[in-house]
Amino acid sequence: MTPMIYDLRVAIRYDYDAPSLNARNLLRVMPMNRPGVQRRITGALSIEPGPDARSERQDFFGNAVTEVIFQRAVAALEFTTVARVERRPPPERLDLSPELDRLRAEISEGRDLTASSPHHFLGATPRAGHSAEIAAFARDTAPAGGTALETVATIGRALHAEMRFEAGATDVDTPPEEAFRARRGVCQDFTHVMIVALRALGLPAGYASGLIRTEPPPGQPRLEGADAMHAWVRAWCGRETGWVDYDPTNDLMVGTDHVSVAHGRDYADVAPVKGALRSSGASHSNHAVDLVPVI
Repeated sequence: MTPMIYDLRVAIRYDYDAPSLNARNLLRVMPMNRPGVQRRITGALSIEPGPDARSERQDFFGNAVTEVIFQRAVAALEFTTVARVERRPPPERLDLSPELDRLRAEISEGRDLTASSPHHFLGATPRAGHSAEIAAFARDTAPAGGTALETVATIGRALHAEMRFEAGATDVDTPPEEAFRARRGVCQDFTHVMIVALRALGLPAGYASGLIRTEPPPGQPRLEGADAMHAWVRAWCGRETGWVDYDPTNDLMVGTDHVSVAHGRDYADVAPVKGALRSSGASHSNHAVDLVPVI
């Protein structure tokens, strides 16, 4: 397969019933550079109205972070990312990942504590805590004597069969156990449930946020804003195989239809917009995403 090049645009807007004061936001909305996997050719983030202070940095996991501060009252905020990205297909490879017992030994032998270390992705995290119910599902589903890579695919396929994608069935704060018990949710729920399941088996797993290309029905024009923010799982499958990306919402290994924006332990590490403000009213948000192949 040849690499894909995309032009993307992500617009996130907040409207406030009453002007907000002293708003401060952390933004993780710029596509990542991943050597051999994804290259950001160009990228720009515009903010309306312009902030009183703005700074750029990378967080521990290598995500691009923009911090903005507003010292005046604002009635609306809009963050717009425009970028061109090259996405390479995943390599074709044999399954050289170890069985789970050997995987645990490889993890314990490791001394690396950099951002890509599997040690950061084993324990409970704020949005992906331990669940006895999900752990039992994982143990019952995992293939006996299966390799790490085989286990990832088996758990993901089983979740895809068990759960139903249903927009609006959950919200951003729904715990994984609640979504799993209801057997429905959105990509964030599928991803958190799978992370909890894999960690219960001793398999390091993390959260990837990004974009996924969608295709209109045959004969229908492509609509602006029709693509979507998306989430999927990253799992560490041993020294030889390393990190693999799996999309449980769509039951597939991640490929050229996915563009990575941020990596972390769970959604709390990668939320596109986080912040604080003072306001006496409610807020309303919407976002529009376009991911267009460059011909």
